[in-house]
Amino acid sequence: MNILVVGGGGREHAIVWALSKSPNVKKLYCAPGNGGIAALAECVPIKATDVDVMAAWASSHAIDFVVVAPDDPLALGMVDALEAAGIPAFGPRANAAVIEASKVFSKNLMERYHIPTAKYQTFTDMDAALAYVRAEGAPIVVKADGLALGKGVVVAQTAAEAEEAVRSMMADKKFGEAGTRLVIEECMTGPEVTVLAFCDGEHVVPMPSSQDHKRAFDGNRGPNTGGMGAISPSPNYTPELAARCMDEIFLPTLAALKAEGRPFRGVLYFGLMLTPAGPKVVEYNARFGDPECQAVLSLLESDLLEVFLACREGTLDKLDIRWKREAACCLVLASGGYPGSYRKDYPIEGLDDAGRTATVFHAGTRLAEDGRVLTSGGRVLGVTATGATLDEAIDAAYASAKHISFTDMQFRTDIGRS
Repeated sequence: MNILVVGGGGREHAIVWALSKSPNVKKLYCAPGNGGIAALAECVPIKATDVDVMAAWASSHAIDFVVVAPDDPLALGMVDALEAAGIPAFGPRANAAVIEASKVFSKNLMERYHIPTAKYQTFTDMDAALAYVRAEGAPIVVKADGLALGKGVVVAQTAAEAEEAVRSMMADKKFGEAGTRLVIEECMTGPEVTVLAFCDGEHVVPMPSSQDHKRAFDGNRGPNTGGMGAISPSPNYTPELAARCMDEIFLPTLAALKAEGRPFRGVLYFGLMLTPAGPKVVEYNARFGDPECQAVLSLLESDLLEVFLACREGTLDKLDIRWKREAACCLVLASGGYPGSYRKDYPIEGLDDAGRTATVFHAGTRLAEDGRVLTSGGRVLGVTATGATLDEAIDAAYASAKHISFTDMQFRTDIGRS
């Protein structure tokens, strides 16, 4: 089969890497791809959000199957457009991807179907939102309704900080239209866990749990990022919790979407808080998380293409998806200044040496004309290693990362240990 993967980050590199192992893959393409993906797939210079251009290119290049990985093209209806053109695609249609694209929708869905989550209110009026913050006090969480590159959430420790977040989103348009509506919710406490799950509209098959590290600096300090590293599985996610989440959250969410006429086929991301009152949903994503994807797919033994096809065809219950009995750690190497402003086009050294003991997934890189790999984004690389234990995986990721260098490189030193 000729396969096209849409996207160009670390998540997409991990997907391409896993698909490249399938005996049923004849040719891999990735649009737009990046400097690392280019070693495994032919990169196509089409933006991931160019829905019509992507569908037309896939039609004219005999593509048999498309994997739509990022959030924006899913929300824009790329799967709908591809299927309308007669090209099978992996990922939810736009009316199901709204579970990530609108936090107001997802919170209201959970309320209607009694899926455990934080107490909340939604707002379109800034004065009303500010009044609610003053009445509730802090800590409190302010969320932009729409997609904001994983940065549209402020966990405010003071009322003043929450009010500033409200104003920056609603008045200053920090996240554009994504912040015209807000969700303001109680601040839950407890360990956070991510569970990614394959879904075919009817059945749900969870992957090994994982834990992302969102804050930029050690000790979970600093601004929120797209993710500075991830481990899998999470030591906090017990078999008892897994059974409870299946009964109280995973199956009810899939059933709720089906009941609303929005059957979900693809990867559903459950961001969970293990509160003293039990597991509750922090957020949903309509795709693989990044960098959780890199860690989790490193543990997959089954053919990923077979799993993707089963999700689309509604036969997920017929598959026995196998995973390594190991642990994984993905360490993100980022540009200095990220998640704020940063410079690009620095040469990256040591990739071959690091690749001997870990898998280095490229997130923000590009190939120069002379063949050198240069930085081109905030999160540059995801150094991913596995081990018999979590400690072994973490140690291996950090040992491999020591070989890599580029100007102003930054990373956390406590991934999996904070």
